[in-house]
Amino acid sequence: MGWFSNGKCTSKVRLDGKTAVITGANTGIGKKTALDLAKRGATVIMACRNIDKAKEATKGIKKCGNEKVIVEKLDLSSLQSVQDFCTRIQKNHQNIHLLINNAGVITKLRELSVDGYEMHFATNHLGHFLLTLLLLPTIIAPQPARIVNVSSKFHIFTRSLHFDDVNLEKSYQTLLAYARSKLANILFTRELAHRLKDTGVNVYCLHPGVVRTEISRHVDSSFFRGARWLYHTVGYPFMKSPKQGAQTTLYCALDEKTANNTGLYYDDCKVSCTSALAKNDEVAKELWEFNLFKKP
Repeated sequence: MGWFSNGKCTSKVRLDGKTAVITGANTGIGKKTALDLAKRGATVIMACRNIDKAKEATKGIKKCGNEKVIVEKLDLSSLQSVQDFCTRIQKNHQNIHLLINNAGVITKLRELSVDGYEMHFATNHLGHFLLTLLLLPTIIAPQPARIVNVSSKFHIFTRSLHFDDVNLEKSYQTLLAYARSKLANILFTRELAHRLKDTGVNVYCLHPGVVRTEISRHVDSSFFRGARWLYHTVGYPFMKSPKQGAQTTLYCALDEKTANNTGLYYDDCKVSCTSALAKNDEVAKELWEFNLFKKP
């Protein structure tokens, strides 16, 4: 298990009559995940910020023979957009059997969301937090159901969630901002799994590996000195393809062996270890309360 090694989802399960929501499904890992679920017969809701790219992506996905691929507008950096999306989904779909929180961003410069939160935290974590909570009644209804949060091994690079400086005004570095958002994904998974105990909904998070996707184009010296050369020259030949990067997501979403597991972190289709901070249940609770009650 590691940054570049490969695991593979071997589940043959069908998803006929099931509904899946995938954020960031128009490109990279999300697109390959959407294609796989569509091949299994699921109704796939592609929740994307760029509607034109998403509609273009559906053309290739529908070639598998499944026309039940739906595009919905979702900007995770805007809490209003998340609320509007959830209202539309719950109006048109009684049950959601699978929610895959896949979308993510890397921004070189410090940016704030429309709601005033640091952009990595807003998009990679807070938007997914609100999305999940608002969709929960629709997810709990069908039982069993699964929620899959795509995190990253990059979470190990931060030692704090910086509740006292949520917008990183005192000190900003792209790598640490991204790492903090990925740490939040794992802590959210742990606390959500605890709160959903005995509901029939299991929660998973994972490291997809280092993948050749559009998001990787932002890895440069804003991460650390020499990052562009190391990532794009030395590391590139060993990176996973988007299809390979989607395997652990699919494993968590589909594999029968994981049906009784919840709150765990996966890498290469196996349970894996996180940083000590990512295992801290007190910090997970504090993050939950912060999400609900604190303003930037």
